[in-house]
Parts: sequence; structure tokens; C-alpha cells
Amino acid sequence: RPRQVELRRDCPYLDTVNRQVLDFDFEKFCSISLSNLNVYACLVCGKYYQGRGLKSHAYTHSLEAGHHVFINLQTEKVYCLPDGYEINDPSLEDIRHVLNPRFAREQVKILDKNKQWSRALDGSNYLPGMVGLNNIKETDFVNVTIQSLMRITPLRNFFLIPENYQHSKSPLVHRFGELTRKIWHARNFKGQVSPHEFLQAVMKASEKKFQIGVQSDPVEFMSWLLNTLHAKLRSSKKKNRSIIYDCFQGELEVVKEIHRKHLVDDEQNGEAGSQVETTSDGMVTQTSRVPFLMLGLDLPPPPLFKDAMEKNIIPQVPLFNILKKFDGETVTEVVRPSIARMRYRVIRLPKYMILHMRRFTKNNFFVEKNPTLGKIFCFLH
Repeated sequence: RPRQVELRRDCPYLDTVNRQVLDFDFEKFCSISLSNLNVYACLVCGKYYQGRGLKSHAYTHSLEAGHHVFINLQTEKVYCLPDGYEINDPSLEDIRHVLNPRFAREQVKILDKNKQWSRALDGSNYLPGMVGLNNIKETDFVNVTIQSLMRITPLRNFFLIPENYQHSKSPLVHRFGELTRKIWHARNFKGQVSPHEFLQAVMKASEKKFQIGVQSDPVEFMSWLLNTLHAKLRSSKKKNRSIIYDCFQGELEVVKEIHRKHLVDDEQNGEAGSQVETTSDGMVTQTSRVPFLMLGLDLPPPPLFKDAMEKNIIPQVPLFNILKKFDGETVTEVVRPSIARMRYRVIRLPKYMILHMRRFTKNNFFVEKNPTLGKIFCFLH
């Protein structure tokens, strides 16, 4: 039977609340028992404690440290301990908004029109959506991916409203949504966000393929993240649709010319439903349609010799020249899984195209970097 809790507006300890030490970006675990059940945050020192009963850690902390104001991290209710009454005061609403940022659909629609800067508690100014992400320990590959995805308006708008993905039971989806709301929240206490909870969900969902303290490839991480979010967001396997595919999925026509003697080995890796034509010189042409979420661009090799100043020349190549790979005429030779000549043509463009340049190559000794720069002359909207 639930006990009756007194509700009071006047609490003599509200002036002890210290917003400077409050940080709700970390995992909601008790600092003593390490449990995530019924956890409260002390609004005086910022530490997390479990329970509020007579023998709970929060109750003991209130007696030992003289800290009396606690907020339930799940229900967002504020209590005074050890007295045990609930505090109902409008001055605490800003703390609730930082704990769980909320956006109305009308706010989301006009979010891009906002040019007003917000002020953190330390006096620094920040623009919502343009905040920094803490590099916890070699997690910059996650930060650059998140900052890139936050610029995609339909994706951002989708994750700002939790009702859009409440059907999903994936912690990764909900942590990504929480991180999106914190980045775009205009009432934060500080001008940066820590993606700690999101990183913990990534480690669990990827089975520690991506983890804190281990540097990883951002392209590989983005590919994994987009495919995992799509798999967790789609309502059914028959309806293979999600906000991820709506934003990023395009379609390629792949024409593969391969010698007949390599065809048997290559059929195991072939695309289902591909059209096959055989020419008189023993070459077999396979035509298939392949969906994609991102396109890889091949950079020309760097020059072998130095310039007159005895420095390596950093070549610059127009982006349009690199994109000729996908004009349907340029031939790309591949050797794996078998020797073949490939031609690619984009037959359906996505709303937002992700391009990555293959700059790093691995050999038996070290990782080699191609310093070639891709010049972008204009932005296409």
C-alpha cells in the first residue's frame, strides 16, 4: 500500500540548492550501491543515492551531510529528507527541464529560425544545437558523427519528440534521443554536453566493438550506428522503412564485368535478382541495383616527389572529378573477391547524401594517409 506523502510549497532548504554542481549527463546509478533502481540526485552536492526510506542511502546522506533536497531521476519529483515531504515549488522547474528536456511540436518547427544565444550558469554563451561534446577518452570518433547527424533537420526533428520512437525498446534509440534533446535544449546549465550515457548504450549494443578508450574509425561507426538505428526503429520487417532510410538511403546501379572462369567463385557474393549477359570474348556482365547509405570516394595517389621548396605537395582535386566514379561510365577495377571491372551509377538520390573519402590505407607495417584535399566549389541544396 503506498504511503501518503505530504505536499508542501514552503521548504526552508530551497536556498541550499546548488545548480553549479548538477550534472545529469552521466548514468543514473547510486554512488554507493551502484543500483539504477529508485535513484535520487542530491540537489546540494549533485551526487546520486538510492531510495528515500529510513535506511536508504539518500536518507543517510541527508543526516550525515546536512543536505535535504533530493529529486527522483525517474519521476522528477522533489523531496525534502529526512522529513520526507514532497516539495512543489515553481523555482525547481528549470532543474526538471535540464534533467529531461522537452520540446513541443510547435517549437520543433521553428527551431531553425532561432538565432538567440543562451547563457550558461558560468556566464558563457552558447547557441542551442551548436554545443560542444566532451571527449571522455578517445571518443572523438563518436563526437564528430553526432555533430554531423545533428545537422540533418528531419532526423533531428524526429528524435526531439520521444513519442515518435516510443514503440522501440532499444536503449540505444532512447539514449540517442536524449542526447539530441540535450544538444538542442536552450536552458542548459552549461555550454557543453557529455555523451556518457549514449556511449554506454553504444558499448552494449555493439558488444564492445566501439568502446570508451579505444580509437575507432568514424566512417565505420557511422555505418554501424545508422544501420542499427534503422533496425531498432522499423515497426516490422515487412515495412522496411525508418527515418534513417527516409533521409539517407539511395540506390546504385552496379555493372560488373567479370571473366567467365571467375564467375563460379563470384556467384556466392553476387546480388540477388541481378541481370547476367555473356559476350563473345568470354566476359560476363552482371547488372544489379544496390541500396546505399553512404558513398566512398577514391582519392588519387599523392605525388612521389617534393616541390622546389623541398616540401611535399598537397594536391587538391575538385569534388566533381572524384564523383565521376558514379557517372555510369568510369571503370573501377577491383581484385576482391575476384578480378572484375565495375561501373557505378546513382539512379536514386537520397535527401541527404553522406560522402566519405578513403584517406587511410593499411599495409603490413603502418597506416598510410593520403593528404589529397577535395575542393568543394559550391553547396547544393
